[in-house]
Amino acid sequence: MHTLDPGSVLGGRFGVVHVWTIVLCALFVLVTLAITLRARRTTKGAVDFYAGGRGFSSAQNGLALTGDYLSAASFLGIAGMIALQGYDGFLYSIGFLVAWLLVLPMAQLMRNTGRFTMADLPAFRMRRMRVRLACTVSTVTVCVFYLVAQMVGAGALVAVLLGLHDGGTFMGMSADQARTGAIIGVGVLMIVYVMYGGMKAATWLQIIKALVLLTATGLLTALMLAHFSFDPRTLLGDAAQASGHGQAFLEPGLRFGVEVPGEAAQTFFNKMDLISLGLALVLGTVALPHILIRFYTVPDGRSARSSVNRTIVMVGAFYLMTLALGFGAAALVGSERILSLDPSGNSAVPLLAEEVGRLTAGPVGAAVLLALISAVALATILAVIASLTLASSSSIAHDFFGHILMWGRPRESQEMNVARFSACLIGAVAIFLAVQAQDLNVAFLVGLAFAIAAAANLPVIVLTMFWRRFNTRGVEWGIYGGLSATLVLMSFSPVMSGKVHPVTEENLSVLPAWIDIQLFPMENPALVSVPVGFACAIIGTLLSAERDNARFTELRVRSLTGWGADRD
Repeated sequence: MHTLDPGSVLGGRFGVVHVWTIVLCALFVLVTLAITLRARRTTKGAVDFYAGGRGFSSAQNGLALTGDYLSAASFLGIAGMIALQGYDGFLYSIGFLVAWLLVLPMAQLMRNTGRFTMADLPAFRMRRMRVRLACTVSTVTVCVFYLVAQMVGAGALVAVLLGLHDGGTFMGMSADQARTGAIIGVGVLMIVYVMYGGMKAATWLQIIKALVLLTATGLLTALMLAHFSFDPRTLLGDAAQASGHGQAFLEPGLRFGVEVPGEAAQTFFNKMDLISLGLALVLGTVALPHILIRFYTVPDGRSARSSVNRTIVMVGAFYLMTLALGFGAAALVGSERILSLDPSGNSAVPLLAEEVGRLTAGPVGAAVLLALISAVALATILAVIASLTLASSSSIAHDFFGHILMWGRPRESQEMNVARFSACLIGAVAIFLAVQAQDLNVAFLVGLAFAIAAAANLPVIVLTMFWRRFNTRGVEWGIYGGLSATLVLMSFSPVMSGKVHPVTEENLSVLPAWIDIQLFPMENPALVSVPVGFACAIIGTLLSAERDNARFTELRVRSLTGWGADRD
């Protein structure tokens, strides 16, 4: 077996960690499969499948929202960025947390006006099949991009944990085979969760995942801080010293908004890129499909608002812990060791768990704590992709099949069967794309999903609820305009081509080095694509003669009171 460091549990004694990780992951899967089978027996109709019977409390839904939102990018990625870039890495946490301050006022309004999917909101006013088709296209696009990134992340995490990332084999498997097997495994599990358990299974999966994630993160944070006598100044000082950047590690400018001497234009675009990133994170969260559908699982709008209040507390506490873990990894592990295992920084938390476990209880503590954190990371990925699959399959079944192909008159059994088939289809497509993209740096797909949600979905949600004049053409132009602008700008951005390391001249883009089609200077398109989405929605509305003021008045009453929300 390939080893990394004779004194490392993650390297030389990984067999022990591997056994513990497999046991903990198997326990999580068995428990959630048992819940799925139970949910299958209590899922009788569309309300059960799409909305969990609307029987979850605000506390339960708050935990589920927390589980939905805290993906592997939050757990591993942000802590890794903080460990490598210091202050700048924490900017992601700020964006993700501030976003919930916008979700809070929208939660009750969305619960009162919708039924199962995002399309229910504009379709209530427009009652046009084209509206549902546009919403389905946007929902599936966002979910597939997010799914592929999560599944590729699962494969990469398994390869790192098995010590296969830079050669070697484990039980006859190469790194590529291990990654492919992990992608297929999580893909099959997510299909099973959605097909047999629907929203009930997905919600309990998220609740369990959130409890496990918060508990494990809290334990690791407490053990790490104990090493520094719970003194933040000592932690920050040691992190800055070990980072190699000194005081600059605790100040902005290492990653975002970098000032380039002698290049005023590049410096300007770097700063605008930071603003664009924050815009995508804050505005995109409000319009993520798998977040929106969770508001429909509670009895009323007040419960939806209460669940978001609880989520804000838990998400805020989690991101404070990731801040501590990131600086703890920088101080105790060091950037060189983190980069040697995984250049993206995703290894920071597992390596920190190993080091903290060793300092606390020797080699046994290192093995157990590393296995726990590794199992939690895999469970995090598994739970998020299940919710994404449910959101996309629900849109296909409820919006496309139920209201377009069946003209709004499907039998519940038909619609649920289509939802289950759609889960298989979406899962198969995501597995195929993830296997093909596993050798690429797909971290940008998460940001792309947020940017599309902000540019395509958010204008439709906001204008439907607050602009009387808004109509069908505005919905179509807003969604397709925002979606197209985001994809086009990303295609011609440094993410796709033309970006090289300033020192080593290594190609940092997705496309090969010989392809350079970079025309847009920023890596995050939201600063341009979001205004384009709103502009398209407004222009499309003004160019149409369609009017339906009575439906808008009824929508406003419903959004404030919840009257009749579950009858359409």
